Amino acid sequence: MSLPFPAPLVAIEPEEVGFRLSLFRRRIALSILGALVVTGLLAFVLAGRSGEFSAALRTAPLSLLALAVLLQIVALVARSEAWNVCIRAAGGTVNRRVLFRAAAVGYVASVVNGSVGAAARIAALRRSAPQTTPRVPALMAAEVPIITVELALVALFSFTLIAPLGVPWWVPVIVVGVAGALVAALHRVSERRRTGFGAGLAILRMQGRGRLITFAVLAVCAQVARNWLMLHAIGVNVSIFDAMALLIVMFTVGQLPIGPSTGPAAAVLILGANGVAATAAAGVLLTVTGIVGALCYAAWAIVDRTIAGRPTVSPAVVVQPAVPAPTQA
Repeated sequence: MSLPFPAPLVAIEPEEVGFRLSLFRRRIALSILGALVVTGLLAFVLAGRSGEFSAALRTAPLSLLALAVLLQIVALVARSEAWNVCIRAAGGTVNRRVLFRAAAVGYVASVVNGSVGAAARIAALRRSAPQTTPRVPALMAAEVPIITVELALVALFSFTLIAPLGVPWWVPVIVVGVAGALVAALHRVSERRRTGFGAGLAILRMQGRGRLITFAVLAVCAQVARNWLMLHAIGVNVSIFDAMALLIVMFTVGQLPIGPSTGPAAAVLILGANGVAATAAAGVLLTVTGIVGALCYAAWAIVDRTIAGRPTVSPAVVVQPAVPAPTQA
């Protein structure tokens, strides 16, 4: 029986490998530079408020920090399952545990930059299971349905930005309309193109998209709950809609190459009116618990990979010595 996705016979040229490594290093360097710039700006804004900032950081109890880490892990697992749904719809037959381990690599890399995380996730999956995963174009497209669901949720809850940012009421209406048009366009593309890049969009035309939506919504809800929890842990009493608004801004700001400074920057931008020091502290705690959650997920992946890589030893078979048959007298 032939494998559904045979490994490519043409090796990648050394020049192409060098170009990819150079591009990867450039993105990391840009993210580090962006993080330093944003951190410097935050330090300038917090000048004279270091005492308030430190006090806010010490306010959050360890139990709530642990719960925030757990919520982050729930979000990562849910998003991994959503990715699994998209990969299988695209024709992949990769083992779920292998796929989750590859996802863990991407989540750790996402600390630096979201695009770096997606590239690392795809590269890890192709390296781990080249025979049972779709080609790279389909894998890249398989990210699109998840992002589309997230964008649709952002659009639906964009009205939460009206109060914090003073956004006109008609802006969320336009955002919802654009999101609906995007979903319709991607559905049409998935119907017309079923190979190559279009294979990654297959879930949009299948009944299994209900599972995709369920797990994507679960991931978003866990993130919103984590935002709300961290804000209340340091004494910023905001509504669940404010936590949603913070997630929207974090998602938007996260597209910029600013690395781990995304959380504090977004928190100050969206909720700075509640106290710059307190909201910056909440952003730091969100970043720290997010990183710890990703590292916990990665630790599981390493342990699971180690266990899976051990050779199985068959139980020893005891051979009884043959007893000669009695001779006839």
